[in-house]
Amino acid sequence: MQSAPIELASVRAAFNRPERRAPADFVYREIAARMLERLQLVRLDPAHVLDAGCGRGADLGVLQNNYPKAHVLGLDGSHQLLSRVLKERAAADSSLQRLMSKWLFSKGTSSNSQMVTGNFGATPFADQSMDLVWSNLALHWHPEPDQVFKEWRRLLRTNGLLMFSSFGPDSLKEIRTAFDGSLTPHTLPFVDMHDFGDMLVNAGFSTPVMDMEVITLTYETVDQLLTEVRALGGNPLATRNKSLTGKLQWNQMRTRLDGMRAADGRIPLTLEIIYGHAFKPMPKTNKSGESVIQFIDRRN
Repeated sequence: MQSAPIELASVRAAFNRPERRAPADFVYREIAARMLERLQLVRLDPAHVLDAGCGRGADLGVLQNNYPKAHVLGLDGSHQLLSRVLKERAAADSSLQRLMSKWLFSKGTSSNSQMVTGNFGATPFADQSMDLVWSNLALHWHPEPDQVFKEWRRLLRTNGLLMFSSFGPDSLKEIRTAFDGSLTPHTLPFVDMHDFGDMLVNAGFSTPVMDMEVITLTYETVDQLLTEVRALGGNPLATRNKSLTGKLQWNQMRTRLDGMRAADGRIPLTLEIIYGHAFKPMPKTNKSGESVIQFIDRRN
């Protein structure tokens, strides 16, 4: 099921320039922290962890710190972005090793984290190779989230955990309102929390837990708001207007945004954040079609 006619090439192009994404980094860091609070409520000791849609890899350190013994992998569709990040890390590691050698007479140690280019809806990893799949504000960039869930279930071992966050339908509603009357969409039609829950069940996950919260950002100027909207990823829809917005329509949009100022004089921007987690259950049948029965010894 296609949630929206998203062009993955446009998504990759949008994230190829991290300097343009930087103004929105604080959103990803805040949601990662809130995801981690939820993750710490789950008893889990993973050996292999995948960050699907890892971007610059900031969450890899979060996951590595939480699971020091785990092998943490990052997967992202932007080869250009990952190449740039890996070069920056290599330069930083080299500088650190020189400093350590000079002052402590020891060699620096390498991280257990790695980054790989690929589509997180069709990954290069083997069946049942992961204990935890984590995805922070990435799922809404894929046109077929139901297929992504099936792929993530394929990767997980039995009793492995999926934990993700995504923007929900009320996200950026001020932008949609400001473009009132436009015949072309200016934001993604984000998937509803309940639809995600149904997709998880259909993909074969057990007892998915979904929740949602609304975060309101505020800005002094229209330009500041629009800069951060672009930093969040822009509009990768195939149905978007690929020509420049007319001057009259653009000015009308800015006027409507400016007219949304609250009592404190600041312009709001809504982010609906969806959180979900689910486990991969014990299979009911094996590859030969035979029933699988699990026996649990409760004598201890």
